[in-house]
Amino acid sequence: MPASKAEAPAALQVHAHGGHGEHGEHGHSHGHAHGHDHDHDHDHDHDHANSQDKDQEPRPARGPALQAGEGSGKLLFLDAFSGLAGDMLVAGLADLGVPEDVFMQSVEPLPLEGFRLQFSGCMRSSIAATHFHVEVDSGQKQRDYAEIRKLLANAGHLTEGARERAQAAFALLAQAEANVHNTSVDDVHFHEVGAVDSIVDIVAACAGFDYLGARVIASPLPMGRGFIQSQHGRIPAPAPATVACLAGVPTYSAGIDSELVTPTGACLVRVLSSEFTNWPSMTPERIGWGAGTRKLPDRPNLLRMVLGEACAPAASASGAGTHVVLETNLDDVTGEIVGHAMDQAFAAGALDVWTIPIGMKKGRPALMLCALARKLEADPVGRALLSESTSLGLRLREVDRIERKRRVAKVATAFGQILVKIADGDGLAPNVAPEFESCKAAAQAFGVPLKSVFSAAIAAFEAQNET
Repeated sequence: MPASKAEAPAALQVHAHGGHGEHGEHGHSHGHAHGHDHDHDHDHDHDHANSQDKDQEPRPARGPALQAGEGSGKLLFLDAFSGLAGDMLVAGLADLGVPEDVFMQSVEPLPLEGFRLQFSGCMRSSIAATHFHVEVDSGQKQRDYAEIRKLLANAGHLTEGARERAQAAFALLAQAEANVHNTSVDDVHFHEVGAVDSIVDIVAACAGFDYLGARVIASPLPMGRGFIQSQHGRIPAPAPATVACLAGVPTYSAGIDSELVTPTGACLVRVLSSEFTNWPSMTPERIGWGAGTRKLPDRPNLLRMVLGEACAPAASASGAGTHVVLETNLDDVTGEIVGHAMDQAFAAGALDVWTIPIGMKKGRPALMLCALARKLEADPVGRALLSESTSLGLRLREVDRIERKRRVAKVATAFGQILVKIADGDGLAPNVAPEFESCKAAAQAFGVPLKSVFSAAIAAFEAQNET
């Protein structure tokens, strides 16, 4: 069980698991299969418990804790100007406002022993940030990918979304390592200490992203250069497994001798991100900073996370619309495929997706699959529709959209705090709609029908606003 916060230094909160005593001499690899060890030159290496940063500060208070599903319908931009690693992703989410208990409860029930989680504040170029560290005892057993896959499959305490993300990240990392070392995926072995480190980082990060519920977009990733000392000898930076995980992801040279993106960070950003862009069109609402440990020569070792509403450029003088409708006709698919295509379009950023029954040539009954998206998301939504359906093409037309002003509030119900979206302040009758993910989480937690939570949330809002 984790130690109480009162037992830890003010600037460092330690959560222990399977206590095997303290130590401070053991180096950690960071998610590399076959024991790649980056302690000598790893820019995202962890601190040891007895060697904290000199610039350690109390954890910054960014605002009230984020509620489950509060990022639903929003963008989370990962501004990785200094690269990223699994620990930086967890730290950034905590700094953004995801409660620490979300991470603790995701990893504490796992059948792992001899590790401690530490959250602390630090300063990077006078920017207050959060640092996350997994300290692992020596003597850990070696695990192969098949064992880790089974461990995650049996982790009944994880939400389905967190487990699916973690499984996908490890599958990508295992496949990358198998390709590099010319072995089978199930035979990929993770270093005896790095395995625990990697499992904790990946599971905790996936739990945090699932809790938030936002669509993730990342910046192109900077690549360092030089060499890394691994268990098999010196290998080039970025590590071969990192490059394999980043297939299809835009990268650029950072021009410094450092490993900026670890394999763990690479597999997570590849699995979690739906798009890579320098900066999306968005309205920032909250910002979190996740810190690496080593000092970089030309930039602060930070990952910036920006949560906010996506926005599209204003309509041009030529009358071009602010949004796009994408359409395709389908006469050779099953309902299951269409339903999955709709889900993937929503995941890619569609604001709405629908079907219309139509008739096509030779009297064939068919469906028109349609999606509405901001111009910013037109390309990923279109790719999702083409990838998940049998269509060979799409029709696009620009449209304008009038939107009511809206805000998000919390209401107290018998099932806990529920998020509701409210449209008001524009002279029209107010409209309230409970947030689906918030209601779904409460329904699962209390074992009640989803509709009961919806009704309770609306009743609570009405009672709260009676005059």
